[in-house]
This record gives sequence, structure tokens and C-alpha cells, in this order.
Amino acid sequence: MSKQFASQGDLEEKEVSFEKLSDNAYAYTAEGDPNTGVIIGDEAVMVVDTQATPVMAQDVIRRIREVTDKPIKYILLSHYHAVRVFGASAYGAQEIIASRDTYDLIVERGEEDKASEIGRFPRLFRAVESIPPGLTWPTMTFKGEMTVDLGNLEVKLLQVGRGHTKGDTIAWLPEQRIMMAGDLVEYQSTPYAGDAYFRDWPQTLDRLTEFKAEKMVPGRGPALKNADEVRKALAGTRGFLTDLYNCVNNGVAAGKDLRTIYRETYDFMKPRYADWVIFDHCMPFDVSRAYDEATGYDDPRIWTAERDIEMWKSLEG
Repeated sequence: MSKQFASQGDLEEKEVSFEKLSDNAYAYTAEGDPNTGVIIGDEAVMVVDTQATPVMAQDVIRRIREVTDKPIKYILLSHYHAVRVFGASAYGAQEIIASRDTYDLIVERGEEDKASEIGRFPRLFRAVESIPPGLTWPTMTFKGEMTVDLGNLEVKLLQVGRGHTKGDTIAWLPEQRIMMAGDLVEYQSTPYAGDAYFRDWPQTLDRLTEFKAEKMVPGRGPALKNADEVRKALAGTRGFLTDLYNCVNNGVAAGKDLRTIYRETYDFMKPRYADWVIFDHCMPFDVSRAYDEATGYDDPRIWTAERDIEMWKSLEG
């Protein structure tokens, strides 16, 4: 492989920020690493996405304890990816909530995804030995919509549409117009689309726009503190996805092979998006999935550690 695989060369520590969005909402971010949202009611705390390992989760817990002593009662898994879920055991939560679609994806591909992501992200999984054996299983699932009362604060959990995965879930504070978007929305960070639905994702983003959120915790990137920043993140994510899929789809229509389409798509996207975090990491996975969707694979194929390497050698070798 001529280019170092995935994020194996990304070993530099990131600066963590823990920012207050309201009296009830905080954003834990780290220069493009996976974000965690924190929602605090009068009686309980909800954590949205847990970090990659229990060791990494300890820093989130430390910062939560700087602002509240309320019990961390709920975890919401915005989707099934390993970097989001394997810190869960550190929180001692009463319930781990996920959409039924996310639960089904864990059943179908959780083990493969775990092995795949540990290989991709050595820095995020450097404390991999702290992960308990097995997978992180939701204790409570829902379809479409669910409301959780944290004590004088209702949090709406919503499936708005397929995008980053088929199970994507947002947390929404309607009175404060604050959204925890998971990886449906990125800011100054490249959308990972290896398990995505390219034809659905832009419409899902359009639905998110209708919420008119004034603040947001995106999946990656800094916390969004006003409506203009939220609009930019939604539009930027949408633009990346449509640019990439159109380029790939045009290549397929012209009868080009995957490797040729990858090089042409990379060259087209690089001047526009190369300064976004994890651009080089995401592009081979994103183009591979877009090519699959454009050639009739409606649902994403399962990534394994072996498939990761084979794909990377084929496209970047």
C-alpha cells in the first residue's frame, strides 16, 4: 500500500473541548474525533455516543462530574459503529437505547465492524483491552420516535431517515432547539459513508433542516453554537455527499471500473474537501460504497478487517 492505511498514521493527541450549549446540553469534541453529547435534566443525565473505549469514556465522565452529580441513567447510541459504542460500560447507565434498526445491525455485523474499526483507528482504540468481551447491546429499542424524561426535560429520540447508516438516531431538545445529530451531520470533517445510503442521505438532511436547530453537536467537528453554523454544517455534509455520488454514478454510467472511478473522484473532491478531517481515510470507503449503490447493492456490504485491507490495496496500492 503506497498510502498508509486508513488512520494508522493518525497518532497525534487531540485537544478536547467540553462546551456548554445550554443549562441542559454540553458538547464533548476533540478536533474531528468522534463527538459525545451530554444532556442533563433535574433527575438524570443522558450521554449520546460513548467514545471508543471505557478508558476514553473516563474523560467524558470526569467532565460531566465537573458540572453535575446527577446519575448517568441513559446512553443513546446514535448508530452502531464501534468508535461510538464501546465506551458504554464505563458509564454504569441503567439503559442503553438504540433504534431497532441499529440493534439489528449489531446482530448482523457488530463483530465484523468491531474488528474492522480497531484496525482502522489505532489511536482511538489504544486502550482496547479495557473493552469488556462481546458487543455493546442496547437494553431498550424503539422504532421511529421515543421520548425520555430526564426530570423537567423531555428528550425526543428520532429516526428521521437513512443516511450514515439505516439506524441513525438524533436526540432533540425542542424547547431549546438543540440537536445531537450523530454522524448524519459533520462539520469541517469528512462524512464517512462506507455504510451509507447515498440516495437517501441528502433527503434526510433536508428533513433535519426543517427542525431549524439553533445549536447542534455534529458527529465530528466543533460544536455548532448558532443557526448559521448549523445551516453550514447541513449544507456542507449534503454537498460532499452529492458531489461524490454524482461523480461515482457518472463513472458507472460511462462503464468505468472502480479503480478508475476512485482516482477521478478523488481528484475531483480533493480541491474542495481535502482540508476536512479524515478526508484520505474516508475516500476509499466512501467511493467503494457509492460504487456499490450505483451498481445495484441497495444495502451496504459488511466491512471486515480483511475486506478493508483488500479494498485499500486495490484503490491506493
